[in-house]
Amino acid sequence: MLFTFVGGHGHFEPLVPIARAAADSRHTVAFGCAASMVPAVEAASLTGFRVGADPGGEPRRLPLRPPDRAREERDLRERFVRRAARYRVPHLTALCESFRPDLLVCDETDFGGLLAAERLGLPYASVQVIGSGSFVRPDVVGAALDELRAEHGLPPDPGLAMLSHYLVLSPFPRSYRDPAHPAPATTHGFRYPRPLQPSSGADGAWSRSRSGRAAVYFTLGTIFNLESGDLFDRVLAGLRELPVDVVVTVGHHVDPAELGPQPQNVRVERFVPQASLLPHCDLVVSHGGSGSVIGALAHGLPSVLIPLGADQPQNAERCAELGVARVLDAVTATPESVRDAAAGVLADAGYRRNAERLRDEIAALPEVAHAVALLERLAAERRPLVSA
Repeated sequence: MLFTFVGGHGHFEPLVPIARAAADSRHTVAFGCAASMVPAVEAASLTGFRVGADPGGEPRRLPLRPPDRAREERDLRERFVRRAARYRVPHLTALCESFRPDLLVCDETDFGGLLAAERLGLPYASVQVIGSGSFVRPDVVGAALDELRAEHGLPPDPGLAMLSHYLVLSPFPRSYRDPAHPAPATTHGFRYPRPLQPSSGADGAWSRSRSGRAAVYFTLGTIFNLESGDLFDRVLAGLRELPVDVVVTVGHHVDPAELGPQPQNVRVERFVPQASLLPHCDLVVSHGGSGSVIGALAHGLPSVLIPLGADQPQNAERCAELGVARVLDAVTATPESVRDAAAGVLADAGYRRNAERLRDEIAALPEVAHAVALLERLAAERRPLVSA
């Protein structure tokens, strides 16, 4: 099995549990990714192949911009299709010809991986990394993908049937998906495994030292943390006024010292695995990335969401509709509005009940071994696997 993803950790990490479970089932597993992500693949004890050179340079700090859906859709079309996919198709084709996989498993935005598989006649699966289902749409990427398909002698696909032709693996509960964009017939749900033991690292020390008050986890992810301006400062200024314990992760490229001295109830770290933090928390404050949202919901936790870009506005909208979050504007949010939103969600048991309902829906999904069994079946049968 060749796993492929475009971008960074937010696209890699959703594939890792499936890849590990496949390796545990004695399948040969490897990843095709940007050169900069090969060390992360190898750190996860998996094999990584460099797919061409990195198109960009080192991560850099950018000013905060107002969320703009048209801009994000343009970015998806131009950066993920016209640049990344066009660049990746020949490199992934060459990798497939040398590695000779029986099938590909691609993150859903790795259009280059899906096109390479179709071009080679290989069965493939896509793994959902965008929860609401309303971001990748024919009107956004259809024409650009058809341009690329024509370059490789493939027929037009105006409805984006390619994206879900064989198998879609989804870790999101069905009720989370935007009803205006129903899941494809080949969608099969699964759930990620929980950590087997509590961590003994920073998260473990934080949970042992807590006062017994409500606990809040605050994150802006691994990409948009660099585009957040003074949002860390504003959010922390509001949260530290509450009688809660707070842990904030700022990412590897932000120095915690930038946030200055913090009171005893606030802990600032570069990185802590959210899966081992969330069992100790009562509320998540985040940018609304799909990974952060599904992590919170898997533990029955409500959120305060401050979307910055990509699919985050759609996630925030859906979470508000489901009654599991309050939503703030990243540009206009003040310490007072952050404080009031967090306090309001913590005080209203309805948010927690709604989140727990989704938690129970996630818990009822089959384990990740089910996803591996579907991949085995796809490799053997080489036909679309329609869900019951």
